[in-house]
Amino acid sequence: MFDLVGKRHWFFALSGVIIIVGLVFLGIFRLKWGVDFSPGSELTVRFSQAVDRGALVAEMADLGYPDAAVQGVGENSYIIRTTSNVTGEELARIKDRIEEKLSPFAAQPTLASVGPAHSRQIVRGAAIAVAVGALGILLYIAWAFRRLPRPFRYGTCAIVGLLHDILVVVVVFSILGKLLNMEVDLMFVTGVLAVIGYSVNNTVVVFDRIRENLGRGIGANFADTVNLSLVQTLGRSLNTSLTTVFVLLALYLVVGIEIRPFILVLLVGVIAGTYSSLFIASQLLVVWERGEVGRLWLRLRPKR
Repeated sequence: MFDLVGKRHWFFALSGVIIIVGLVFLGIFRLKWGVDFSPGSELTVRFSQAVDRGALVAEMADLGYPDAAVQGVGENSYIIRTTSNVTGEELARIKDRIEEKLSPFAAQPTLASVGPAHSRQIVRGAAIAVAVGALGILLYIAWAFRRLPRPFRYGTCAIVGLLHDILVVVVVFSILGKLLNMEVDLMFVTGVLAVIGYSVNNTVVVFDRIRENLGRGIGANFADTVNLSLVQTLGRSLNTSLTTVFVLLALYLVVGIEIRPFILVLLVGVIAGTYSSLFIASQLLVVWERGEVGRLWLRLRPKR
């Protein structure tokens, strides 16, 4: 049988190296914020007939707004966001050009300014959503494993694995922002929230097998029980993740460019989530049970 638990320090070291290198890269190059998180203008338009979104994006680029984000919000209606402030004269020019090239407007376009406060509110809302989700996950897992000793350990280890996955996604997008000009927008936030659900699902599957084996008294000690549970769920986790990765790769190749950041977040998150559920969260249970964190702290603590 594979001794996965015995190699836990190698798994921790690999994640540590990836995250440290990624954080250095993130500190140097930062994230490339998209139009959703940047000050600018928001233009709401409604056409009298159907207009292709791609054609509207192309027209905005020709008008000098290549970074404009166009989102459909109803029948023949769109919201156009730009990182630059659109003046009244520019709005008239945009209106004339679009009506000439695409379709007349069914109503007068409305223009609103998006300031830094609005951008900060979006970022704060996304952070609150992740925090509330993490707290809910912690409480749910602690309740689900309440019959086991120290059930909050399971919830805490799941949250650590979750934070590991989010951090991996963030540092990957920091690198892609520098190399491929990949931006962080609301689709990125949506993808991160989806990754949270997927990552926790994988972790709960492994934890549930650990609970079953503990109830049956399988394994000479807690580490042996965890290792057996990991081996038993290894095939299921890898098969599920690989099929998901193949579907996401296919979607990435066929969907429009506006959906690709979302697909890419899911792709990175699925890989990181599978790794963390098998080699981070479950292994942390063993580290905690053996008191290895405390012993490590005693070794590293400065002597007086």
